[in-house]
Amino acid sequence: MNTQDAKRVLETALICASQPLTLREMRSLFADELGADSVRSLLDELTRDWEGKGVELVALASGWRFQSRPELREYLDRLHPEKPPRYSRAVLETLAIIAYRQPVTRGDIEDIRGVVVASQIVKQLEDRGWIEAIGHRETPGRPALYATTKAFLDDLGLASLEQLPALDVGTEPPAFEALQGRLLDDTAEAATAEPAPDVPAELPAEVPTEIPAGAPAPSQSLFGDDGTPALPNPDPNDPPPQPQPESA
Repeated sequence: MNTQDAKRVLETALICASQPLTLREMRSLFADELGADSVRSLLDELTRDWEGKGVELVALASGWRFQSRPELREYLDRLHPEKPPRYSRAVLETLAIIAYRQPVTRGDIEDIRGVVVASQIVKQLEDRGWIEAIGHRETPGRPALYATTKAFLDDLGLASLEQLPALDVGTEPPAFEALQGRLLDDTAEAATAEPAPDVPAELPAEVPTEIPAGAPAPSQSLFGDDGTPALPNPDPNDPPPQPQPESA
């Protein structure tokens, strides 16, 4: 098979695939007669062939796929004007903490947020396929360690965690809004996804709780008032935060 025919086969498979294709899957198209380097070379050619068009070939965490360019999504959204339910700030803060500080336990998340993490928040993120337990910390109780999945990166259109929005103050757009928009509004999958059974699509906002006089203030939120991430390094001399109940 010559290069042009091989490239046409690969292009057709990528366009027709319902999910990203791995290098191994693409090699199977040619009965493994093409090596990994040859397939990568074809992918590079296809990427150049589609430059300047409304669709681009991108490498994600779980493989390669064709997708619409970001600047055209506002037009494509008009075909499906209904927006999916937006996740609560509590859910996205929990997700962002896991993404930026993984692997973490629920206790780690509670130390940062200053509130108890409701079980439904963790379950919702697990059911959505964005986080998973990858092990247990060797401490009393052996709490589960959570990390993000390849599906999380795919929904963000990223190939690795290094491509997440930077945590520098003043990032535009703020990482909180970037997660909210890119995970929900800007992905075709999210636009058609059904909420997980028995799990509310949006958890209510945290219930304000009065802090007794003299009690230490809760830990700083992951995000500032403007939505910009703020992950300070905790002072080891600071007293531990006093968890406040959080509504699920």
